[in-house]
Amino acid sequence: MVPHLVTALTGPINELEQRILESTPVIERWFRLEWMEHTPPFYSSVDVRNAGFKLAPVDTNLYPGGWNHLTPEMLPLAVQAAMAAIEKICPEAKNLLLVPENTRDTFYLANLAQLQRIFYMAGLNVRLGSLSNDIKAPTTIELPGGDKVVLEPLIRSKRRLGLKNFDPCTILLNNDLSAGVPGILEDLHEQYLLPPLHGGWGTRRKSHHFKAYEEVSKRFGKLLGMDHWLINPMFNQCGQVDFNEDAGMECLRSNTDALLGKIRRKYKEYGINEKPFVVVKADNGTGGMGILTVRDARDIDNLSAKTKARMAVGQAGQEVHEVIIQEGVLTNERINSAVAEPVVYMMDRYVVGGFYRVHADRGVDENLNAPGSSYVPLAFEQSAQLPQPGVKPGASVPNRFYMYGVIGRLAMLAASYELEATDPDAEVYE
Repeated sequence: MVPHLVTALTGPINELEQRILESTPVIERWFRLEWMEHTPPFYSSVDVRNAGFKLAPVDTNLYPGGWNHLTPEMLPLAVQAAMAAIEKICPEAKNLLLVPENTRDTFYLANLAQLQRIFYMAGLNVRLGSLSNDIKAPTTIELPGGDKVVLEPLIRSKRRLGLKNFDPCTILLNNDLSAGVPGILEDLHEQYLLPPLHGGWGTRRKSHHFKAYEEVSKRFGKLLGMDHWLINPMFNQCGQVDFNEDAGMECLRSNTDALLGKIRRKYKEYGINEKPFVVVKADNGTGGMGILTVRDARDIDNLSAKTKARMAVGQAGQEVHEVIIQEGVLTNERINSAVAEPVVYMMDRYVVGGFYRVHADRGVDENLNAPGSSYVPLAFEQSAQLPQPGVKPGASVPNRFYMYGVIGRLAMLAASYELEATDPDAEVYE
């Protein structure tokens, strides 16, 4: 099932697709050189929005939890990427410990079963070690599709983390540490812990990520001779906000107003007849919580008590005091008239697949990562990695998906820059 774009694919995105396809050798060489200098995150997923006039990432997740939405056809790519990733980190690895979120949600557990399958086929023994105090013995959970997962209690020695009779070389977190870093994961100097602890939301900030992405998009824009705004969502940030006490609202209002003004100027430059909007959300955390769409800065003064209460609390019940104000990017993709956005899944430096997040009850300018969303695999009639040169822009599904893969990899590269910049153990050269 291939989503259709509501707008005829003309204008800047068509030109962008044309330019990307014509520049494929240049782009792939550029990425190759970047990965010689920078280490990609172990795995990642990127939410992409295609407005028809702009194509940009709006969120980058370093602990992707939707592997179960990838189709069987995508698994060989994921297995090969997993092999490449493990080979670089711990070539002699036999055992991989996967540390998941503390939830019994069956969709999420199906994601763990898929990850286990991928790493098993990549040649590793994979077991699940739970951070939950409720797991005191191996606990089997049957899943609707016939799969099952076994959660086991973690065992910590002085220098290593493992399970009973299971000593892993590598520990893979599928838990974004929104509630902070548990002590059991600290000071593990003999094992590889991926992603690193500073990739968790206790340290990570979306504003840091999009600052790094802005730098990447400028360099990429220069490489292709195009305006980087076409692939970059502008943003502002406020660091001292308290929605319950109405503190920091002036910062929020003025930054929202300034960003809306910038977007208006860009829309005028490109002759875009849409009403600009921004999205206000917590600067850390995922899960689609506490998100506000604003079209006029004056709306900030008229937030209802219910909206303020919703914005004040983020993931894992954490209070929200830092927010990012991000340029809103419409999505013009539809599946059966429901609004859709592509999500690109990557492992190591490779695009391995993806899916469309679809929400029948949301508008083109709203967050789709919300209860009621469903998932449709990206239609890989041919591999998304293989563009079709010479096909009319906008007419080829593989070309569109290749373009999404390029944007996904740019965001992954930005995450690499971001992790380097926030690494507490980075060597400092005077």
